[in-house]
Amino acid sequence: MNKNSKLGLTSKILIGMGAGILLGLILRNLFPESLFVKDYITEGILHVVGTIFISSLKMLVVPLVFVSLVCGTSSLSDPSKLGRLGGKTIAFYMFTTAIALTVAITLAIIIHPGNASLASSAMEFSAKDAPSLSEVVINIVPTNPIEAMSQGNMLQIIIFAVIFGFAISHIGERGARVSALFNDLNEVIMRVVTLIMQLAPYGVFALMAKLSLTLGLETLGSVVQYFFLVIFVLLVQALVVYPTLLKTFTGLNPFMFLRKMRDVQLFAFSTASSNATLPVTIETCEHRLGADNKVASFTLPLGATINMDGTAIMQGVATVFIAQVFGIELSLMDYVTVVVTATLASIGTAGVPGVGLIMLAMVLNQVGLPVEGIALIIGVDRLLDMIRTAVNVTGDSVATVVIAKSEGEFSEETFNDSQAGKVGSSFEDQVKNA
Repeated sequence: MNKNSKLGLTSKILIGMGAGILLGLILRNLFPESLFVKDYITEGILHVVGTIFISSLKMLVVPLVFVSLVCGTSSLSDPSKLGRLGGKTIAFYMFTTAIALTVAITLAIIIHPGNASLASSAMEFSAKDAPSLSEVVINIVPTNPIEAMSQGNMLQIIIFAVIFGFAISHIGERGARVSALFNDLNEVIMRVVTLIMQLAPYGVFALMAKLSLTLGLETLGSVVQYFFLVIFVLLVQALVVYPTLLKTFTGLNPFMFLRKMRDVQLFAFSTASSNATLPVTIETCEHRLGADNKVASFTLPLGATINMDGTAIMQGVATVFIAQVFGIELSLMDYVTVVVTATLASIGTAGVPGVGLIMLAMVLNQVGLPVEGIALIIGVDRLLDMIRTAVNVTGDSVATVVIAKSEGEFSEETFNDSQAGKVGSSFEDQVKNA
């Protein structure tokens, strides 16, 4: 068979996704009450395979972020450059989050998805306490870096890695030897990422099959307007706002960017976790989009931690939706409070599934809305969580390309080469190209 006729990774993932959804729907309709399907297929085989796949991705997050960030910062001997890079990254993330919230709230007010008849005194939702802004700031600096790594506390890992890498760059020849070791470790970890990506179609198949077997669709009918409004705003952010910013700040082709982002978006959609997708995002930004490791190793882990545009969109629409359901009028100052609170809350939002609901509870409290209203949307939040995670990683990657280009740490030749860094269609291809 012609090598070029082999299916690429994106095609395999799409096939796995479609086959998983189909299998789930077939089993759901043919055996709706089957304990065998529930115990041995849904919670058995599918749960085990899907969980192993996500765990294999999460396994790499801490070593990848730490090693990659040390590599990047150790090559930045100029403190002003590191400060400039951090300032640009945070400013860009806050800017896109504010845009996302403004668009979401505006459209929710115009379309008015909330229906007062949905309100019920029986609604209950118990949310975990969200951290205060002061706690978030204090907890940025780790008291124990090893503990931070064991718990996957991304902000603390980032701070320690930046300090560690910066120290390496200032101890001369000994630092050069340590830096070379970390560069070698980084190559090893990226190779492991490539190997795990070969298992993606099977992991995605199991995740989607389980989702279609367990997702409660009965809630969808009562909140269908909210559901599709959130999806619409998410698509506007991903397909209009991000490409416009990319074209404006870099002059690059947005269609090439979106084409190369497909694998990352599919991973994000399947796992609903920015952190689990991080190894794939870094690999794509460096080897497919042309961003240098100095920039990508800093902007992407930080983005997975503080850049939650998709989550902000959900919070904006949900806040207006819940206010409309309970017949509560929000003032202009309330909407400003929502924008500011949700933007700052994204700093403390971990990149894991479902955490957006915890942050939403904090936003609702800030404007005096009943937290119980979250019960209305929790039934469809899992599916929305998958879509907004794909938006989040797209925003992280746009920021990385924009900042890399502005810092002169970007390869336009790599970006414009459609085959650059493309994962081979088989494990043998990877070994051959190693």
